[in-house]
Amino acid sequence: MEATELDREKTAPKRLGVVDCDIHPSFESPQELGTYLPQRWREHIRDYALRTPNPFLGAMTYPRMTPGNGMRRDSWPPSGKPPASDLPFLREQLLDQCNIDHGVLQPLAAGAVTNNQDLGAALCVGINDWQIDKFAGPEPRLRASICVAQEDANEAVAEIDRRAHDRRFVQISIPPRTIEPIGRRRYWPIFEAAEHYGLPIGLHTGAFGHRANTPSGWSSFYLEEHYAASNSLQTIIVSLIMEGVFERFPKLKIVVVEGGFSWVPSLAWRMDREWKRMGSEVPQVKRKPSEYLRDHFWFTTQPIEEPEENRHIDDIVRWIGADRLMFSTDYPHWDFDDPRFAFRSPLDPADRAKIFRENAMNLFRLDQ
Repeated sequence: MEATELDREKTAPKRLGVVDCDIHPSFESPQELGTYLPQRWREHIRDYALRTPNPFLGAMTYPRMTPGNGMRRDSWPPSGKPPASDLPFLREQLLDQCNIDHGVLQPLAAGAVTNNQDLGAALCVGINDWQIDKFAGPEPRLRASICVAQEDANEAVAEIDRRAHDRRFVQISIPPRTIEPIGRRRYWPIFEAAEHYGLPIGLHTGAFGHRANTPSGWSSFYLEEHYAASNSLQTIIVSLIMEGVFERFPKLKIVVVEGGFSWVPSLAWRMDREWKRMGSEVPQVKRKPSEYLRDHFWFTTQPIEEPEENRHIDDIVRWIGADRLMFSTDYPHWDFDDPRFAFRSPLDPADRAKIFRENAMNLFRLDQ
């Protein structure tokens, strides 16, 4: 190597190693999960099918959600497997190309929203085994999420107890469209376990759940579904705060995944205003709602809002706090955010380091 090349190598800025907080692994085939289930449940699904409260699961309401759609056009691996099911190709296209040091898996699986709660618990166990066997085990840059069937709190806690000491799992995953508002006490044993083990709870917006995707029912268009993602996440924040969850569990940490973040300031302002007027109804809320929001919630960035004037996103980042945002790609979906181009407005270097790496490293204890 010539001296000039050596000089350039020494002076070139080092790329920031990224933590991606939203990677969606896929099964190689619809039958793959069955190989991780006991024989009883394989036979049950064969004979009685997998019943869920979502009438569209398996034949989704929107073309984007049918098998093979909704993905980056270049995300199909040479092996012919579905996007994000081929680990070597995922390594090459995402981890290596985007300089990702750590990636958090967010399985979009229906086990947690199955009507049969015993089957749901078994599906979650299988999904968790599958994450380790196919992804987080052979690839140390990938970390898993503990999927739980949240409507059966006892089984959910049992699964958390089984997995919490395995540092390849870094959070607990709960679908946000639960049977009851998520702050209700039926879910508190899960929050207690999360606080006990120091594991954050990831609430990922999803195309399925125990409730429709809008307060007035199933939407007509995919455009509405895509927008409603942020609305559903706002409702979980309000429920958790107003039910007094954080007074009961003061060390609980919540990650709000794949809903953007530009709506956070206005939600905080509205909650504070209403609490000042009607706070006597909720004596369990002892501080301004915005203070709980600031202390207990983190937000992944994708899909990043892109206002016409870049400075407007700067204002939002400053209000929320750069220490409460964590970068995510949403790989392999079509609205993937590339860390090299994710923010159109230049970030302060210290803030960039927090958003793209440090916040997630600390929250998920990735250096342990």
